[in-house]
Amino acid sequence: MRSLCLSSIAALHALTVALPQPHPDLSIPLLKKSSLSTADGFVDPASIRAHILSTETKLQRGAAAFERNTGAALFSTSLTKRAGASGSAPLIDDSNINWIGEIQAGTPLQSFTMDFDTGSADLFLPGTNCRSACGGQERYNPSASSSSQPLGTTFQVTYGDGSRAAGNVYKDTISLAGFKARATAQTFGVATNATGFSQEKYDGLMGMSFKSLSHFAADPVFDTLVSQGAVPESVFAFKLASSGSELRVGGVNSALYKGSFTYTPVTEKAYWQINGDGMGVNGKTVVKKFSAIVDSGTSLILGNSSQVKQLYAAANATEVDKGVYALPCNAMPHVSITLGGKTIPLSAESFNLGPVDSSRNTCIGAIQASDSLGSSFQWILGDVFMRNVYTVFDVGHTRVGFADLA
Repeated sequence: MRSLCLSSIAALHALTVALPQPHPDLSIPLLKKSSLSTADGFVDPASIRAHILSTETKLQRGAAAFERNTGAALFSTSLTKRAGASGSAPLIDDSNINWIGEIQAGTPLQSFTMDFDTGSADLFLPGTNCRSACGGQERYNPSASSSSQPLGTTFQVTYGDGSRAAGNVYKDTISLAGFKARATAQTFGVATNATGFSQEKYDGLMGMSFKSLSHFAADPVFDTLVSQGAVPESVFAFKLASSGSELRVGGVNSALYKGSFTYTPVTEKAYWQINGDGMGVNGKTVVKKFSAIVDSGTSLILGNSSQVKQLYAAANATEVDKGVYALPCNAMPHVSITLGGKTIPLSAESFNLGPVDSSRNTCIGAIQASDSLGSSFQWILGDVFMRNVYTVFDVGHTRVGFADLA
C-alpha cells in the first residue's frame, strides 16, 4: 500500500511538472506624450508637417542603416541619399506622438521612460555626460552599473530635420515589465551630446523592428530577450487607446482582444512591412493592393499624395495645407483598411484629429500625404490605425496579426 501511495504521489508530481506553468504578467503600461495641437487645443497644421518630417527622417536613418548592414537599398535611391548618418508595460497617451513606458538598465537598476518604436531597431539612452539637450531626461550612468561594458566605439547620427546625437556604445542588462524580462549584455547607444531633443517627454528610444535597421548592427532588445529565453513566446503586442494601453512582451493579453487573429506575412525583414488588400471610404474601395509598414512610432497614417487625394476626394474633403485635409467636423467619413482579408474600420474618434479653430466646424483628418518615402511601400500605418485593433508582432514567424479589441 505504501508503495502504491508513493507511486501515486510520483505520478501526480510528474503530471504537475508536465502541465503548462503560468507565466508572469509581462505587460508594460503605456502613456502618450506630445501633441499635434496648439496650446488652445486646436489642430496645428505646422505640427502635423513637423511630425511627418520627423517620421520621414526616422525612416531615412533606418534605410541608411539597412544599406550599410546588407549592401542593398531598402528605398529609392533618392531617399537613401537624403538619409543623414556618420511581460507588458503600461503605456500613456502622448496626444498622438509617442507611446511611452518604463524600462530599467544596469545593476543596480536605473529607470527610464522610453518611446517604444516598431519603426526603428536600436536602444538609445541619454548619458551622464550629455549636454543641455538632455536637461529634462534621466541619464544612464555606466559607472554606477556593475554590469556595464563599454565597447570602445562611438556613434554619430544626423537626422534630416537637423537634430543630432552622438555618444558611446555600451552593453548592459536591460529589464522590462517590472524586471520580469531581462536582456543581458544588450548593446545600446549612450548619448554624450545631442541637439534638437531637449523638448522630448521621454528619456530614450527602444526600437522594436528588425536587426537589419540597427545603426550598431546589434540585436534589438526584444530579439535578445527571445534568444536568451527571457520571454515565453517570440511575440509582442500593443493595445493603444485613450486609457488602458499596454505593450505585452513575450505573448498577448487575452483580456484585451476578442475572436482570433488574422495574420499577414512581413515582406521585408527591416521595418514591419506588409501587403494590404485595400482602403475604403463610406463603403467604397478607393485604394487597392498596397504595401505598408506598421509603426507605433508614427502618430498618423501616411500615404503617397495621389492615393491620399483619392481617399479624401471620396469624402469631399478640402486640402488646407500640403498633404493636409479638412472636413466638416460633423461629417467624418467611414474609413476602413483591409489586411489579410480582415477589414478594420477606423473610429471617428481616431480619424478626427480635431478642429482647426474656435468655430469647431472644420476638422483635420488623420490620413496625411508624404511623397518622400520612396517606392518600396506606399503607406505607414501609425497610431491612428493601431488604436482600432489589437496588434501582435510575431518575430518567430515574421508576421503581423490583428484582432478586434475587447
